[in-house]
Amino acid sequence: MFAARSISAFGTAMAPVALPFAVLEDLGGSPRDVGLVIAAGASAQILLQLFGGALADRGSRKRQMVGADVVAALAQGAVATLLIAGAASLPVVITLQALVGISFALHWPAAVGLVPLVAPSDRLQPANALLSIANSTALGLGAAAGGLLAARFGAGTALAIDAGTFAVSALLVAGIHTRPQARSAASSLWAELRAGWHEFTSHRWLWAIVLQFSVMTTGWFGAFAVVGPIVAQRSLGGVGAWGAIAAAFGFGLVVGGFVALRVHFPRPMLAATLTCFGGALVPLLLIGPAPVAWIAAGAFVAGAGFEIFGVLWNTALHTRVAPEVLSRVSAYDVVGSIALVPFGEVLAGFAVEAFGPPLTLLWAAVAIVLPTAAVLLVPEVRQLRNAK
Repeated sequence: MFAARSISAFGTAMAPVALPFAVLEDLGGSPRDVGLVIAAGASAQILLQLFGGALADRGSRKRQMVGADVVAALAQGAVATLLIAGAASLPVVITLQALVGISFALHWPAAVGLVPLVAPSDRLQPANALLSIANSTALGLGAAAGGLLAARFGAGTALAIDAGTFAVSALLVAGIHTRPQARSAASSLWAELRAGWHEFTSHRWLWAIVLQFSVMTTGWFGAFAVVGPIVAQRSLGGVGAWGAIAAAFGFGLVVGGFVALRVHFPRPMLAATLTCFGGALVPLLLIGPAPVAWIAAGAFVAGAGFEIFGVLWNTALHTRVAPEVLSRVSAYDVVGSIALVPFGEVLAGFAVEAFGPPLTLLWAAVAIVLPTAAVLLVPEVRQLRNAK
């Protein structure tokens, strides 16, 4: 699982660096086109995420992950082939990115639910931290490699490598040995979705933070996935500069993973929420824009905070949510957290054209800070303690 996560994340990190420049340079697209391409994958993921969680709980989480990786490999491979051949078009790229989003909808709830079937219950936080370190190290290296490859050989080459890593991940996941998977007694897919919703809404700390992320992620992804590459192309030197910033974010994730591996947090959701404020640094530093090194430092801090949050969050899910509904609750978590991401990405592209990057980035920073401050008012978020 560690190897599969590392290899897949290395390739996946290339796509957010390569795709915007593929749209802007290979397809001659506009900022709004960048927003549409990036939003296509997130939109498809949102539409099918709940069903992905329900299917993972009632079927085999491992087999579902393998199938999802195969779909992603084929879709991203097709994008790469068309770009290299000079035959890509905006509608085709949008369609294929939607297929990648569908694969994520099937993969991630199954991946969250698979961890407790591999790691013992008393070692879940270290296991989540190690998987996060694998993910984060690969994201940092992949983002840097994506920037270098896209600048030297074109976006198609970076996306071809991404496709190959999905295929390798599928082979590795297929070989994982797991404990038997607990399954609910619900009789239909809809009944299982209702059971997952009941479990999701029974934890106020859980749904409150998901509401926070539904707003916060619009600001983060609008700034980092759409506006950042546009600012880099116009003012920072292009794809190489943005690859360095994305790599710094990835290396921040690595450091955050090591912190979460070693540090005990008595009130994990309070600590996790406080780390989210660092996400506002990137949009604020892009307004000027500040020098690349400063933006990279802000991205590093944001990455470290987000990774600490992710480890503490996944551990809380693994220890406080009923195991037979874990993938469904994870799916509700993901859908709620990213439901507005496509809106934020599309809006960011249009806002850059209408109002310019500085005002768009200021909006993004506010969208990160305000909901994070608001969720601290929820007593369960402040008071939840580590499960014994």
